[in-house]
Amino acid sequence: MIMKLSPLTPAILSFLTLLPMSLVPVSLNAALPAEKILAGLEAHDHSLHIKDGWIRDPYIMIGPDGFYYLTGTTPEPGDPREFGKPFNSGLDRPDITGQKERSIVGTRIRVWRSKDLAEWDYHGDVFDLEDGYWAQADPEAFAGDDKGDWRLWAPELHFIEGRWMLVHTSPSPVKQGANLAVSTGAELRRPYRLPLGKRMQGKHDPSLFQDTDGTVYLLWSNTWIVPLTEDLSGFAAEPVRIDPSDRQIGHEGATLRRIGDKYVHFGTAWSTDRMRKGTYNLYYCTSDSITGPYGPRRFAGRFLGHGTPFQDREGRWWCTAFYNANVPPVSREEALEEKVGDNAHTINPSGVTLVPLEVKIQKDGDIFIRAIDPAYASPGPEEVQQFGLSQPRE
Repeated sequence: MIMKLSPLTPAILSFLTLLPMSLVPVSLNAALPAEKILAGLEAHDHSLHIKDGWIRDPYIMIGPDGFYYLTGTTPEPGDPREFGKPFNSGLDRPDITGQKERSIVGTRIRVWRSKDLAEWDYHGDVFDLEDGYWAQADPEAFAGDDKGDWRLWAPELHFIEGRWMLVHTSPSPVKQGANLAVSTGAELRRPYRLPLGKRMQGKHDPSLFQDTDGTVYLLWSNTWIVPLTEDLSGFAAEPVRIDPSDRQIGHEGATLRRIGDKYVHFGTAWSTDRMRKGTYNLYYCTSDSITGPYGPRRFAGRFLGHGTPFQDREGRWWCTAFYNANVPPVSREEALEEKVGDNAHTINPSGVTLVPLEVKIQKDGDIFIRAIDPAYASPGPEEVQQFGLSQPRE
């Protein structure tokens, strides 16, 4: 029997991580019931825990069939740690008990599908590192490495010009072995073409963006950008950096959107400018041109780092959020204390959370973006950067 629990205090969560996996409730962070999710989607004013299970970097898009597709950094199917160790950081480092913890991150792009964002069906794994370019280019690395040490991070799904396009980053078995995989037809399944081949090496957290003229751009590493050739096999120009006017956008999770007449560049950083200290936040900047110049870095939402800003079928904006911390989630009240700057903290449970966004095109064409739920809407007391305007202009 699967036990569904009420919200747990950090002390209880910490205690549960010390128990043998067999004694830990399977649904430690159960998602909300579907009816509550549907009501919350309509209200569009508070966060919604839509899916349990271990996942980072959750990416949601609407497919050609009208369904929502979800992927992200995930464990191997059936890994008992997915529910038994929900606060595994995904890093090869000590866990919250101080014990050495092997990363839970697996080798596959796993996909879920939903008609309403409330109930999700597992669509299967659609790509494995062995499907990628590097398994062909460096078979010795794949033959000689323990598959338990392979890692596939931060996958994204895109449907462009009638084909599925998948990107991801990977630190092993080939160092910085990212892939761009393109379906041979309109269905999300093997086999794939790998048109960029070795050009994808070193492309940390790659993302794709198609402009209004049809050009497909590759982004990576917060943030380089380059247009791809029509057949996706090469670069149509030299890569350039697109930074905010006042500082870097962050260190990972680059995403680009076109809103109104502006290009909106999102990036992720820790609030203290120190790795894994403070909160994992989402920032943005805007430009009239895809390659810049971009304006100053602005605050989009707390605890939203490496989330996906997307519109649902009704046009409402959301951002995905997930657990990324060194300790169990803190309460909304605790998140307002100065001490959150001393370690990596979040209010997000394990799984996928949706946070409503206000996205407003101002009279002068500027874009205002901000989380609506109050717990995500303001920088914390530990935030290093000072931000000006906190409300949209009329």
